[in-house]
Amino acid sequence: MRRFRRGKTRQGGNSAGRNLVGSKVSNLRIGQYGVFGSFDYFKGRAAEIERLGYGAIWIGGSPPADLALIEAALAESERIVVASGIVNVWTAPVGEVVESYHRLEERHPGRFLLGIGAGHPEHQAEYQSPYRAVVAYLDALAAGGVPKERIVLAALRGRMLELAAERTAGAHPYFMPVAHTRLARERLGAGPLLATEAKVVFETDPAKAHAVGGQVSSFYLGLRNYVNAWRELGFPDLEVGAPPTEAWLDALVSYGTPAGIVPGLRAHLDAGADHVAVQVIPTASDPIPGLAALAEQLRLVAGAGA
Repeated sequence: MRRFRRGKTRQGGNSAGRNLVGSKVSNLRIGQYGVFGSFDYFKGRAAEIERLGYGAIWIGGSPPADLALIEAALAESERIVVASGIVNVWTAPVGEVVESYHRLEERHPGRFLLGIGAGHPEHQAEYQSPYRAVVAYLDALAAGGVPKERIVLAALRGRMLELAAERTAGAHPYFMPVAHTRLARERLGAGPLLATEAKVVFETDPAKAHAVGGQVSSFYLGLRNYVNAWRELGFPDLEVGAPPTEAWLDALVSYGTPAGIVPGLRAHLDAGADHVAVQVIPTASDPIPGLAALAEQLRLVAGAGA
């Protein structure tokens, strides 16, 4: 399915969904749709996003271990779940993260979801085995009393997806096509949460939309872990540092009117995702009007969460 294009609105998808994070213990309700972005993107907007009916706010950009950015979004809202997307295991001391988790749970019980991950080798001087580093981090979180049902793992490929299924509530992939969602569900199995991020551009002109998508995506084409994953998902000739192509953008970003964007988001649900974290690009402009129109098309219930 080509997603970086206009499409027809359709009903259906995984309409029942799993409203619980994980399958058994946690009572965090994140619904089928959330919103992804940096803290600056959400500052002063958390309550409005909650009112529109989205079920979760995902704060990206490797929030520091004190989780103060998460707490600010929690304080600005009343019910919506706020998640980290993701805390970097190389830069956020696990002991401080444990303390921060318990502080947030005391002040805002049942509303924080801890997303962790290993980041990118290009940006970490001491980057060695991400798998072993994440396992050690999860061990320390467990020893500190952070329940596995309140953790999700940034996982793209086999071993990390299996680890997410075994040691956390599930996986939170970033910037992956629908083909990855399908494979991730197969690797995770039926129970664990699969909450994928998806980029959208509220632009009907293909050339302008491609330009916006290309500006954002060039950074990720310089990261070998992402490029290696995309090679296995229909782009075998993709090279690190290569410029974005229209075909590659079509697989990764949805654009058009809010009604035209909906099928690209629902495609992830059809492929096995439980939740889609929508990231509006570019991030410089106010996303609320577009998110409001999208919420209407997705039939989210204002003020009630997804």
